Amino acid sequence: MDAKRIESLVTELLVALGEDITRPGLGKTPGRVRELYQDLYAGVGVDPASVLAGAPALDSRPDERGDLVALRGIDFTSICEHHLLPFRGQADVVYRPGERLLGLGILADLVHVAAARPQIQERLGDMVAHALVDSGVAAGALVVLRAEHSCVAHRGPKLQGSETVTVAARGSLADTPDYGLALALVGGAE
Repeated sequence: MDAKRIESLVTELLVALGEDITRPGLGKTPGRVRELYQDLYAGVGVDPASVLAGAPALDSRPDERGDLVALRGIDFTSICEHHLLPFRGQADVVYRPGERLLGLGILADLVHVAAARPQIQERLGDMVAHALVDSGVAAGALVVLRAEHSCVAHRGPKLQGSETVTVAARGSLADTPDYGLALALVGGAE
């Protein structure tokens, strides 16, 4: 990330908006925005599957891994690629263990790395599901995302509090009846 360029561009944006960049309150804004962007866009150029590749496997035999693992309520923030405004919500991740079993915190790390980039919500769910299946961690994965989009709240229909729900399923959980079972684990798409 080019920190100096970001600060310069934020200063230019404020001037283009008609702001007086010398007024109190705006002097440190370019630096603050740079710091914010370093957090919000930390996943740019990072393959989400790399989170799984470096994660230690839990000691387990194939017969003691259970049928499905679900972690619900993973808070995330991402950025809508159309307006560069945040969308925030929760992810529910269900997977059928494949080659290895991972700690639950790794699922949250996977969602956070995948979310830290400009994108659409549908792509975020697909990235998480694909990473789990393509890495061999999961034989199947289902990701339900519920999010409130700032662009919907502040532009166009200006719907405050509306929620967008997306579902991504890959591998064995993309097939019925497994899909229905996995979706039931996370309370459906309600």
